[in-house]
Amino acid sequence: MLGIACALLMLAGPAQAAKRVALVIGNNDYRNVSKLQKAVNDARAMGDTLRQLGFSVMVAENQTRQAFSQTLLAFDQQIEAGDTAFFFYAGHGFEIAGQNYLLPTDVPAATEGQEDLVRDASILADRIVERLQNKKARTSILVFDACRNNPFERKGTRAVAGGAGLAPMTQLPEGVFSVFSAGPRQTALDRLSDDDANPNSVFTRIFVKELLQPGENMVQVAQRTRRTVSEMAETVRHKQVPVYFDQMVDDVFLNGLAKAQPQAAPAEPAQQVAALPPVAPLKPPSNEAVNAPIANFSRHNGGWTVVFSIADPALGISWRMGDSGPFKETGFLDTLDPRTRKRMPNPAIELSADAAAATIQMRYVDASGEMQGPFPVRFDPEVALIRDQRKILDMTATSWLSFRQFNGLLVYYTHLMSYRCAIREVRVGIDSSVPDRVLKMPPCDPRDPSVIPSDATPYLKLPSATKAVSVELTYRDGSVSEIKSFRR
Repeated sequence: MLGIACALLMLAGPAQAAKRVALVIGNNDYRNVSKLQKAVNDARAMGDTLRQLGFSVMVAENQTRQAFSQTLLAFDQQIEAGDTAFFFYAGHGFEIAGQNYLLPTDVPAATEGQEDLVRDASILADRIVERLQNKKARTSILVFDACRNNPFERKGTRAVAGGAGLAPMTQLPEGVFSVFSAGPRQTALDRLSDDDANPNSVFTRIFVKELLQPGENMVQVAQRTRRTVSEMAETVRHKQVPVYFDQMVDDVFLNGLAKAQPQAAPAEPAQQVAALPPVAPLKPPSNEAVNAPIANFSRHNGGWTVVFSIADPALGISWRMGDSGPFKETGFLDTLDPRTRKRMPNPAIELSADAAAATIQMRYVDASGEMQGPFPVRFDPEVALIRDQRKILDMTATSWLSFRQFNGLLVYYTHLMSYRCAIREVRVGIDSSVPDRVLKMPPCDPRDPSVIPSDATPYLKLPSATKAVSVELTYRDGSVSEIKSFRR
C-alpha cells in the first residue's frame, strides 16, 4: 500500500507557470429582502487591492441569479491549471442545514417552510470551491464578508429555517483557504457607529490593509485581521471574531516573501501556525520555483515521516539537513515508474522524534539525468505537528466522543486528548446543540504528543437521562470546527 501511495504522489502532472485571477462580487440592491449599504464599496476596495497584488480582477455588482451564474462561468474561463484563484463576496449570506448560500439580489422573500425556495434561488458556496478544484487551481482563496443579520426575518412572520451569515467550511480540499468576516453565530458590523464615515465594512477595511502588508503570509493576514476587527468590535460591545479555515501545504505570500531572519532568532508567534502552499509571485516563476517539491510531514511514535511530492519523473532522490554535509540517497521502492520504466525512488525519509527545526535540502535526478535542486524545505516540528493532528481530527470526526456505561453514563473524549496539540479549546453541550461547557485538556507534550498523561481524566460523568452531546473544537490556528452531535 505504501508503494502505491508513493507512486501516486510521484505521478502528479507537471507544474505549469501560474497567474493570478480574482472575482469580487458586491450585492447591495436586494429587491425582496433588506438592502445593504457597503457591499459594493467592499467589492471595489477588494478589487483595487488585488490589482496592486498582480491579480487580473473581475468586479461584479448587484448580481441577480442569472447574472451571478454568468459571472461565475466567465471566471471559470479565466482559470487554468496551476493558477492562484481569489474569490471575494460581500452581500447577504445564509446557512441552511450546514450549507452556505450566497444570495443574489433577486432572491425571493421566503418564509417558514420555504427553504428550498432559497436554495434554488441562491448560489451554493461549496459549488464555487468545486468549480475551482475542477479547473485545477493550485491555490484557491475564498473570502466571505456575508455574516450579516437574517435577511428573511419579518415582523409578525416566522422566518425560514436557517441562520444569518455562513456556517464553518471545515471540509475543504487541499489547496483551499477560506476567510469569514465573523465567527459562527456572530454578525459582522458594517460600521462602528452612526458617525462612522468609512465607506467599507469593519472587516473589509482591515483585511485590504493587511493584504498589502509586505512579507505577510495568508495565515498572518487572517490572524492580524481577526485581532484588529475583534478589538474594534469590542469598543462598541459587539462580538465579531473573523475566522479562517486552512487546507494549504506551505506558505502563501501575496505581497512578497517574508524577510530573512537570523538563524538564531526565535520564530515569531504569528508563524507558529499551519503553513500554506506557495503561489506564483508577482513576477513569472522560474523553472526552479515551478519544479520545487512539496513536503508532507506526519508524526508517529518513532518520530517523523517526510514524503516529498515531485512533479517531474525522477531517477533518484537525495537530501541533507542544513546547508552543509553530504547528501543521503533515499533508496528505491519495489515499484516501476511507468514514465521512466525504472525503479521508483523512495520519496520518504525518516526524522527522529526530537528533530529540531531546520531546513531540509532536497534534490533529485530528472529523467534526462540532470540534477535538479537542491530545494530548501522548511521543517518546523511544532507547525508540522499541529497540522498533522488537525488533519487527523478532521478525518476522524465521528470518533471525537464515545458513550460508555460504567457505574453510570460516561462520555469519553480520549480521541481528542490524543490529538490535543492541534486544539486550543474543546466545548461541549449536554442535550444542547450549542456547546457551552469547556472540557479540561492536558497540555501538549511535543516529545510524546499522542500519549495521555496518567493523571488525566478523559471522560465526563453525565446524567443517565442524557440523550446527546454536541462538541465544537477551536484549533490552534484560531479556526472553529463544525458543531458535531453525538447520540447515545
